[in-house]
Amino acid sequence: MRKISIGLFVSLVITLVICIPAIQAKDISPVGEKIASDSQGHAIYLTSGNGIKIGYKLIGSGEPLILLTGLGATMDDWTTVLIEEASKKYQLIVMDNRGMGYTTDNGVKFTYRLFAQDVIALLDALGVEKTNVLGFSQSSVTTQNLLLYYPERVNKAIVHATSTNGSAVAAAFKGIPLPDNPTVKKQLKAAMEWKSPLDKMPLIKNQVMFLVGTADNVVGTESSKTLAKLIPGAWLVQFKNGTHHLQFEAPSEFTRIVLTFLEINETVQPNLQNSPTR
Repeated sequence: MRKISIGLFVSLVITLVICIPAIQAKDISPVGEKIASDSQGHAIYLTSGNGIKIGYKLIGSGEPLILLTGLGATMDDWTTVLIEEASKKYQLIVMDNRGMGYTTDNGVKFTYRLFAQDVIALLDALGVEKTNVLGFSQSSVTTQNLLLYYPERVNKAIVHATSTNGSAVAAAFKGIPLPDNPTVKKQLKAAMEWKSPLDKMPLIKNQVMFLVGTADNVVGTESSKTLAKLIPGAWLVQFKNGTHHLQFEAPSEFTRIVLTFLEINETVQPNLQNSPTR
């Protein structure tokens, strides 16, 4: 009985130590100029970083979660369900990608490494040392780059509808109506040149979830499966019959799995593995 009590006490202490930073964490304060409001009344700000002006908004309160959207999209292209539910537990950082929406483009060649640097520039401007990340489609590859080159700035990462071979994705987009926008063309060119460095993926230590629909005809499921096998402890969640627009097809279920992943600490503390249970 005494051994059990000691084990429970150790567990409680560790839990408290883990939770203290979250309890003490302060919400992010906006920086830069307020330039507009979205349809729900959330303020949109513009700040400088990585040679451009970055448009973003902050929604909710709690641990930070940055939302990185897909090719040809803006910060408004997230489901209302995700924004409303996630912002109850997390402070959302929602940004426009380079050259889209309110974020400017300084003419530099687009690469996914550059997109990751834009994210880091915004985090630096906001004073955010570490954040959870949800990256969709184009930004799922940006998230791969964050995990590879800035792992210390990422807590948990949801990699949604990703690819290891951008040229295949670019080919798939040829059959999909896209805005006649020079930025979208630059995004597609960046995609064509991307190949995931598979040999580096096993080095990623962050907690990662790959999320994809089984009927995604843009990226398919093989890339998510491949990467999930390579990254130690990665989750792989597949939604049957879900397409590239999974979050819009099943907004409540999409949001539920995202929040479930973020809320679970699936890493067992080494000193508790051999604790007596009876």
